[in-house]
Amino acid sequence: MPSSGQRTGIANLPLHYGKVPPWLFARMSQLAREITIVIVDEFGPQEMLRRLSDPFWFQAFGCVLGYDWHSSGVTTTVCGALKEGMRGLEKELGLFVAGGKGKTSRKTPAEIESFGHLLKVNPSPLIYASRMSAKVDNSALQDGYQLYHHTFFFTKDGSWAVIQQGMNEINRYARRYHWLGEKVADFVCEPEAAICSQARGEALNLVASESTQARNVITDIAAEEKPENIVTQLKKLKTL
Repeated sequence: MPSSGQRTGIANLPLHYGKVPPWLFARMSQLAREITIVIVDEFGPQEMLRRLSDPFWFQAFGCVLGYDWHSSGVTTTVCGALKEGMRGLEKELGLFVAGGKGKTSRKTPAEIESFGHLLKVNPSPLIYASRMSAKVDNSALQDGYQLYHHTFFFTKDGSWAVIQQGMNEINRYARRYHWLGEKVADFVCEPEAAICSQARGEALNLVASESTQARNVITDIAAEEKPENIVTQLKKLKTL
């Protein structure tokens, strides 16, 4: 049964646009496939999830595959190369990849379900983990970065990891978030285990332990007050 998730790290990268050359992506996919096969054969699919959830290992992995180490594209391209490289090997490896960049990220639940017949567990908790990890980094942690990439890695036994990325068009940076499902924690209270970041800025962090009372009050207000009453009260605050 999938456990609650724990975010394992954050990485900040310059925001770059454009597409990777097809010849490079093809080589990255082939190399990603072979490296994944070796790791899974030697240590099992769970170990691959642990490594992907480490922002430093993932960054080094992107360099080994031949991509620019200091670019937002390393996240989307490496995840895409892994997904393409593992295509057709999911059953053999017991490791699956869903989601991706932009509109593809919205297909994550359907893609998880499509592998349901190969899993030993109900896919519903995996879909829930995918949605909750995205909601936490997009809404509960209001740091100015809007998610545009979400890739969900999981095993047939229900273990999972998430790599997702948001962009801030003001400071021209992208921020990558890593999650690992095996570390039992609350989705809405201190989900992160590590932060790898040079960028600094103010954030409304509703998943901090110090925000417990705020979360409780927000929940109470949402359950007890009508939306129109809340809007009316907020309008009054502007006049104080």
